[in-house]
Amino acid sequence: MVGVGIDIAVVSRFTRALERHPALGERLFTSAERLLPSGAPRPPASLVARFAAKEAIAKALGSPGGLRWHDAEIRTGPAGEPVVHVSGTVLRAARERGVRAWHVSLTHDGDMASAMVVAAA
Repeated sequence: MVGVGIDIAVVSRFTRALERHPALGERLFTSAERLLPSGAPRPPASLVARFAAKEAIAKALGSPGGLRWHDAEIRTGPAGEPVVHVSGTVLRAARERGVRAWHVSLTHDGDMASAMVVAAA
């Protein structure tokens, strides 16, 4: 194991921030992350859980500076499970630390969303 990261976020607060600053969603999430596999907009709680996962990824890497939000993407796997995909700045940081695999768990209930990420060698 290289590192573990966990993050929690308040759904209502994050949703208000997205409403006040519409470009924030585009800055934080890839176009694929903003949509469900069906093509419908992703519900706010699901987006917030993905934000928490991006924060948890950074923590699992030791919180290096210079990571770009779009370089950590939470995709949907074939069975509907969340899957970490990294590129660019996050991929470089992961390679420097010997990360070869990612494990992610997302959850949201009520007004809270959280994620746990394990970076494995």
